[in-house]
Amino acid sequence: MNIPKRYIFVVLSLSIVILAWFGSIDTEANSQVNAGLKRALATYASARTLNAVISVAQGTELSIQPFGFGVNLTPGQVLSPINELVEQFSNVMLLASVAFGIQKILILIGSHWFVSALLTTFILVGIWFAFRTQGRTPNWLNRSILLLLLLRFAVPVTLIGTEFLFNSFMKSDYEASQSAIATTSTQVAGSTIGPKASAMNPSMLDKIKGWSPSVDISTSVQKFRSAVEATSEHVIKLIVLFLMQTIVLPLLLLWGLFQVSKALVVPRK
Repeated sequence: MNIPKRYIFVVLSLSIVILAWFGSIDTEANSQVNAGLKRALATYASARTLNAVISVAQGTELSIQPFGFGVNLTPGQVLSPINELVEQFSNVMLLASVAFGIQKILILIGSHWFVSALLTTFILVGIWFAFRTQGRTPNWLNRSILLLLLLRFAVPVTLIGTEFLFNSFMKSDYEASQSAIATTSTQVAGSTIGPKASAMNPSMLDKIKGWSPSVDISTSVQKFRSAVEATSEHVIKLIVLFLMQTIVLPLLLLWGLFQVSKALVVPRK
């Protein structure tokens, strides 16, 4: 390592030390993870509400007695497939909420003063080696610095990067799908048929009148089907968005951070 590279290495190393102790990155990361957790919990609540409304609609039974013959209709059973999907969706959102909670704990661990102190010590030792051994640092020191860099900065950097990508490319889709699920819950609840009417009619005229229930069955079934088709698309979209935010993007950013840190810390042979 020639003299200009040594000084660049020193400036870069001291910048990392200052960033490790400054703490602004942790404040920003906490803000981002809180925003993600709030979204996940809100979506989980919407999923559970929709699941409850659909369950009520599924259990609704209409009993009519045309000409004295009993007929039981359960138009809400058309919602059975979407109900299973919504249950799986709520499980995914619960896991997403847990993932955000784990990230909050990892931020606390990485921002502890002991981690920053240990990273500072190893970096200062690395600077000493850079000037005393012409830039040749032992492998154990390089690997230790690399590990501490990831422990200190991996979670905050990936969180900030993931939230930036979410706000830039996925936020509008999230808001539209979240609003659609809330609307669907209202529609399904409004389409639910009331308690079954099974009163015996004493006269033939009353029996004939009993053929026409107080609700339009075909309209209710059509509303149920429309809710199924619309909600399925939005539920799948939300699952993809949260999997991207909690798994795919963090792993990609973590891999990129690892490669950059490795290139800066571990010298090429």
